[in-house]
Amino acid sequence: MICLLLKCQRFDLLSVILRKLHDDGFTPHRSIYRILISGYCKDMNLQLVERLLVDMDKNGCVPYIWAYNMYLNSLCKERRLDDAMNMLESMDKIGRDPDVVSYTTIINGLCTSKRFASAMEIWDEMWKRGFRPDVMASGSLIFGLCRCGKVDVAYEIMMEVIKNKCELSVSIYNAVINGFCKAGRVDKAKAIMSLMRRNGYKPDLITCNILLKYWCNTGMVDEAEKLIRNMENAGFNPDIYSYNLLLKGLCETKHIEKAYKLFVNKMEIEGLCDIISCNILINGLCRIRRTTIAYKLFKGMSLKGIEPDTVTYGTLINGFLMDKNAKFAEELFDQMFVTGVVPNANVYTIMVHHLCKTGRIALAFSHFHDMINRGISPDVVSYGPLVNGLLRAHRVNEAMVLYEDMLNRGVIPDEVTYKMIIGGLLMDDKVELAHMIWNDMMEKGITLHRAVSERLIKATMLKDLSINECR
Repeated sequence: MICLLLKCQRFDLLSVILRKLHDDGFTPHRSIYRILISGYCKDMNLQLVERLLVDMDKNGCVPYIWAYNMYLNSLCKERRLDDAMNMLESMDKIGRDPDVVSYTTIINGLCTSKRFASAMEIWDEMWKRGFRPDVMASGSLIFGLCRCGKVDVAYEIMMEVIKNKCELSVSIYNAVINGFCKAGRVDKAKAIMSLMRRNGYKPDLITCNILLKYWCNTGMVDEAEKLIRNMENAGFNPDIYSYNLLLKGLCETKHIEKAYKLFVNKMEIEGLCDIISCNILINGLCRIRRTTIAYKLFKGMSLKGIEPDTVTYGTLINGFLMDKNAKFAEELFDQMFVTGVVPNANVYTIMVHHLCKTGRIALAFSHFHDMINRGISPDVVSYGPLVNGLLRAHRVNEAMVLYEDMLNRGVIPDEVTYKMIIGGLLMDDKVELAHMIWNDMMEKGITLHRAVSERLIKATMLKDLSINECR
């Protein structure tokens, strides 16, 4: 009956039954409490859990440890971490000692909320009470510390675990290796890989990809290529992610020929390319004005079973605009709607910027409003070209209406936008309006570019001189 009511989430009827049992002098068996606590925790109905725990205490019934752990986990999910720590402290008093899962649960919750000082205190208390942390406990703390850039502290914890001959995992080693790579300390990361091997943990594909990402991000593609070869020789088959990292690294260091050969001779043949691979290479080709080859790659994507997305189109449109082939770029933009690919904010912004540059402000506005109507929120970069286009066309009032719309939508102008607006207003001799925008800018803590501020001061002085002469 109780199980059925829990399954149907009829907590109202459950409360009535429990009250009736209590009034009739019956005390539910501990197994009944176990079922109820489990059900209420799953439903995150913590008030009823707390009421049950009070009833159990009154009846001299001590809950199973896993019931407490479920409750602690629910408290942590609700971010009631102080309550969870108080419960951990009070468990001894009611005759139920916490176990390693109790400590792990709270450490994980504290790390998720970035309360590392408290997490370290719980960790130390766990050791003092004679608990040897398992992989879950060590991982909770080390993963949390690494996620927040506290890799040195994570390393100390890891070494403490190793010293006490407790178990670790490849994932934990990978987290620390990744933390050191992110901090630019690759020598330390490589030393941990050696330590990992000595302790009987074999680096996996993720370990190699972490190091590969570091070499590629820092432009050291020779090291990246060497690592790929070593992976293949060691029987580690690099995956699509591995090759995409190398492909991107080669493109960003302008080794486009190498990147193209890698894509055609290896990735395509072995089926190790996806939409990300295509977009990386198309972007690399467009950046060096090889738009014809980029377009050929684009046309061949569907033959590989890969459909172009909004990033593909945006990259090509921008590439053709940079290559002074605006007509084809506009055709590609129109083609997106025919193929059912909805432009994102970046693609709309590219087109709006291009149209404003060529004086077609009405069409630029049409695309801008279409973007908003499709539920895509414009950002400061989206507004910039339109505001600039209106100011250059001496349509100051419309530019200011757009500026107000920007603020009303919660989009905060950046230094570039303010510089553009104030410069445009000064060009149209709107000195007072320029001062008003300058005040808005200063209130937001943004400093005006020196050259523009000097223009504004000079324009103000000339305006004051003109007024005085008229008097």
